Amino acid sequence: MSKPFASSADISEKRETLEILGDGVYALTAEGDPNVGAIEGEDFLVAFEARATPVAARAWLTELRKHTDKPVRYLVLSHYHAVRVLGASAFDAREIIAHANTRKLIRERGKEDWDSELGRMPRLFREPGSIPGLTHPSVIFTDTLTIDLGGARGDLVLQYCGRGHTAGDIVAWLPKEKILFAGDLVEAQAALYTGDAFHMDWAAETLDRVKAFEAEALVGGRGAVAKGRAAVDAAIEQTRDFLLAMQREVGRIHKKGGALKEAFEAAHTALSPKFGHWPIFEHCMPFNVQRLWDEYSGTDWPMIWTAARDREVWAKLQG
Repeated sequence: MSKPFASSADISEKRETLEILGDGVYALTAEGDPNVGAIEGEDFLVAFEARATPVAARAWLTELRKHTDKPVRYLVLSHYHAVRVLGASAFDAREIIAHANTRKLIRERGKEDWDSELGRMPRLFREPGSIPGLTHPSVIFTDTLTIDLGGARGDLVLQYCGRGHTAGDIVAWLPKEKILFAGDLVEAQAALYTGDAFHMDWAAETLDRVKAFEAEALVGGRGAVAKGRAAVDAAIEQTRDFLLAMQREVGRIHKKGGALKEAFEAAHTALSPKFGHWPIFEHCMPFNVQRLWDEYSGTDWPMIWTAARDREVWAKLQG
């Protein structure tokens, strides 16, 4: 029997937890749903991620306003995926910041990704009619961008660590507090989505650069906040393990001239014991394997996911 498409059958609300990680440093986790965060400047806020709709974003802002009434000056987008960016209008931010590749990807495939993710994860799109349109960054950079938080608060460093979950993922680093917002480059106790990824870069140089921060706390894209160096390193290495296991299994089948379905079954069997109980594992695996198969077949830039292509791949691999 075919499994329900992606997360279309996941209709249960997740318990949200707001954590204060330092003076004016906030993270909201939600049992495997996308994490968001905020950092206080002297007289402003930097928000990290925007959620899928303005209505969903305002629910997060309502929780945040219990702790601070500072206006949002900067909204930082870690990458282009719809569930991370389409709620941007709720923040009334002066500037929306992203990597240059994120701007490119929004222009190239933003509408297709919106339609795709709405079909895959409808529960995250609270009142989709509230979305005014695609989110376009107003400030872009290619390497590093530093925000002076003012007073004694120090700096917030936005850093590109290389191609990974997408071509444009960035992290937000607080050197004073040693807190890292890693976006979907690292997941703590949540399955990786790699459908737009660069698996080889991500598992090697990109994660090495993330690890080199030597963070004492790490907020990943999904899952619990990792606290303490040992937990941070463990989150990074389990992310790497997921990627390497996929490369090993899919690469083995591709090299011997096997079929995509065979590669999916091999990867699923290999990863299930360690990762299969994590949120969105079944959802992610068909798209992950298809993208990695494409990479082994010579397709460097990810193919665009449309709602129709989603269903086609799902039927082929999870059907």
